[in-house]
Amino acid sequence: MGKFLFAQLLILALFCLSSFAQSPSKVLKQAEKAIGGAKAMQSISGWQKTGTIKRVSDGATGKFASQASKPNLYHETYDIGGLEYETGYNSRSGWTRDSRIGLSTLTGDASSDFQGEALYRNSLWLDYKKQKSKIASGGTATIDGKSQNVVNLSTSKGVNIKLFFDAMAGSLTHEEIPFGDGVKTYDYSDYRKVGVTMQAFRVAFKGGTDSYEIVLDDIKLNPQIARSVFDFPQVTTQPLPEIRALLTQLQENEDKVEKILDTYSFVQKSTRRELGKDGVLREVESETLQMSFYKGNRISRVIEKNGKPLNEKEQHDADKDAEKRVDEIEKSVTKQSKDDKSANGSRVSVAELLRASNLINPRRERFRGRDVIVFDFEPNPTFDYKNAKSILKFFGKTAGVIWIDEQDKQVARLEAYLADSYNIGGGVLAKLRKGASFTLEQERINNEIWLPSLADINLSVRVLLVKGIDINQVVKSYDYRRFTTEVKDAKVNEVKTLPL
Repeated sequence: MGKFLFAQLLILALFCLSSFAQSPSKVLKQAEKAIGGAKAMQSISGWQKTGTIKRVSDGATGKFASQASKPNLYHETYDIGGLEYETGYNSRSGWTRDSRIGLSTLTGDASSDFQGEALYRNSLWLDYKKQKSKIASGGTATIDGKSQNVVNLSTSKGVNIKLFFDAMAGSLTHEEIPFGDGVKTYDYSDYRKVGVTMQAFRVAFKGGTDSYEIVLDDIKLNPQIARSVFDFPQVTTQPLPEIRALLTQLQENEDKVEKILDTYSFVQKSTRRELGKDGVLREVESETLQMSFYKGNRISRVIEKNGKPLNEKEQHDADKDAEKRVDEIEKSVTKQSKDDKSANGSRVSVAELLRASNLINPRRERFRGRDVIVFDFEPNPTFDYKNAKSILKFFGKTAGVIWIDEQDKQVARLEAYLADSYNIGGGVLAKLRKGASFTLEQERINNEIWLPSLADINLSVRVLLVKGIDINQVVKSYDYRRFTTEVKDAKVNEVKTLPL
């Protein structure tokens, strides 16, 4: 009896060990087989799901519907207990609508999290390599007494989606998806055959403090879905300003900003991040600069690296570099006084950049306590790229969303991604890959000017046809202060003593 018990324990231990040691790629392969195979999954370009939803706390019920269309369009809506809730991602921006609160465009972590979810809803994990995402083992877990294999799927922006699969059947049983400050969880059951795939018809969903039970009546694969389904619903009759006229005002205000910039200094910290093999996005190095403007051009002086002040020699070299920059600006302005100064590093107007775009879905919202006009933009196929400046050629390949302060006519926030690859030097020097993303936020300073506060850059570039480089960087700008002494009078001495 003792030998038999020992044998049983040994078998159990080996089973647990093999479950724990199973690689994430094997777990996902087993899951693909349970769904119907990778080929069958790849054949799905979109889906629609309809049914009923019940709030667990009070039993209130309503209708539920969700739909997706490749590559990353996603929409979900339900009405329950008199509350209407709707959320969507239209490939440029994510949004939510609550019948009590109204319509709002997602920003910050909620925006990047929802973008990651929209991509996942369309392709699951099938294209994770192409999307620069990573998978890592999350070990094992137990749900309702059943052993689960856990896989962490992390996007290039560091959005971590945790997936749980039945260790025996291989089917997806549970998801944990971040959304801003919280986590949404989904539990799946009642799998049935739909076409050549297996689909879950029961979903237990928890978001925030509420729990819901969703029972699906119908699942359609590859239906025809109008693109407008994913766009912002029209919820107000208040007239909106004409967007082109708004951009003209934006251009005029940015011209005024150029005259004020020379009186400001600020601190800028740039932090580089890397996505590890375990799917965790970590900070790897940083550089802090003292920044000022002179005739619309930036002057930077390094003051810290990796959070530590420079030593005496390093600071001396940084000061000399700043002095050279002042001299270069003086010579450049004198030499090219009749030319476009943007070639010398001056700020380029966002209003000018948007000339290469189609502007759509204008709406009114509140952002950081202020009234803003928000609209999406996407590449304009009729724009004359052949004769355009390089920066316009680049911006003309981007899509995204922009927030403009309605009173000040200044950009408060901009989110953009590269809708198509962009070649530098015909692709010989470098090639920015499709999907690169950029986020910019500005803040109102001294009730007179909007200046950058946050930039988030995530891109993949191929250099000289060979080397691939991934860049994930956050740039924070802060401690804006005015000063009166002109840089040109004291050159580097004045640069060194700009107030921190």
